[in-house]
Amino acid sequence: MNVLGIIASGVAALFITVALAKSARRVALRPHIPDEPGGRAPRAEALRRTGGATAVLGIGTATGAALWLGAATGAAGSVGGLLAGAGAVAALGLVHDLKPLWVALRLAVQTAAAVLVVCLAGLSPAAGVLAVVWIVLVTNAFALLDHADGLLTAVGLVTAAGMLACAFVGGDPALALLPATLVAGLAGFLLHNWHPARLRLGACGAQFTGFALAASGALIQAAAPSGRAAWAALPALATVALADSALVLISRRRAARSPLRATDDHIAHRLRRVRVTVPGAAVLTALWAGVPVATGALVYAELLHPAFLLLPLAGTAAAVCALLRIPAYAPPRTAPPRTGSSRTAPSRTGTSRATQDRTTTARRRTEAADAGAAIPAAAPATGVKGSAPGRGAPTGTARTAAGHPTVPPPPNGRPAEAATAAAERG
Repeated sequence: MNVLGIIASGVAALFITVALAKSARRVALRPHIPDEPGGRAPRAEALRRTGGATAVLGIGTATGAALWLGAATGAAGSVGGLLAGAGAVAALGLVHDLKPLWVALRLAVQTAAAVLVVCLAGLSPAAGVLAVVWIVLVTNAFALLDHADGLLTAVGLVTAAGMLACAFVGGDPALALLPATLVAGLAGFLLHNWHPARLRLGACGAQFTGFALAASGALIQAAAPSGRAAWAALPALATVALADSALVLISRRRAARSPLRATDDHIAHRLRRVRVTVPGAAVLTALWAGVPVATGALVYAELLHPAFLLLPLAGTAAAVCALLRIPAYAPPRTAPPRTGSSRTAPSRTGTSRATQDRTTTARRRTEAADAGAAIPAAAPATGVKGSAPGRGAPTGTARTAAGHPTVPPPPNGRPAEAATAAAERG
């Protein structure tokens, strides 16, 4: 396969992806799209989440057209099997975007697709088993990178560029077809996936990208000439994806959390906690991925000694240790300590105050009632005439039936003594 054919395939993938993504973006951003019944997510959000299907269609169409035109004559079977396996994984991811599927089912489909690629590539049984494990592992590691706007697209673009360089340097040039279309397709999709993202890769685009990169690396390593350090160079291209997976597993293991439970504990999430912006996190992660990718490509081209691969690996390990020190989980909510005194003191105080208020009010009401009953009204009795001025009690004083003036009770409120005093005066 010549260079012009690869360039033409990449240009076709770029234009197809941009056109499909632009159409999907217009549909997703329509303001009149109603919500789905049953309290489900809006349809616009579902369209944004499944936007990765546009990148899959653009890359798959360009690669399939190149294979149909006979561009990859030397490794048409291997590239065709790779494209078929990646398409099956992408279809499963699209279904998962619309309705979540079991992890076991996704792993089973990924394993079957990896076995198809290995069988069509003609690898030995031992190499085939290692390749299947590698493809499934890297596919899920790259899928976990889809947790921030533009992150997976940028890292996948850098990694695919490294795969393309390795394929041109020593492997079969036909194996450069899918990495070339992948670079172009991801570059076109990045225009709509950059922050703020209008479209997202979702499980469809993320699993397709991871599977295509992992399977391409396995095929390039199998086709590498003897004497090249492909066994050490190509795995270094997936350093960042594997580092993110290791970071998540270690942190969740320390926090006694389920490794399958989605939480904000990935690389971009921790960078956000130290005040790094979303575009900044994508750029830093892409630059981080570029170091091992460039080192691996130079080692594969025999321009560097394989020992230089230890430098990016050591730097990645140090970065993971530093990210582990950034808190990723909110502290659990604990109730304030309650002791016997703190639990009973407020209630007793409140009860005593309420009891005192009620007692005071009742006492005041009782005194008022007793005073009203002991002191009669200052009106003359019925049928009794008031005395003349200067004789006896003053005018207007209430009198008894015998004509004697009434005497109010003493201050101590003893009615018996008041009655006795009135009898003596009479």
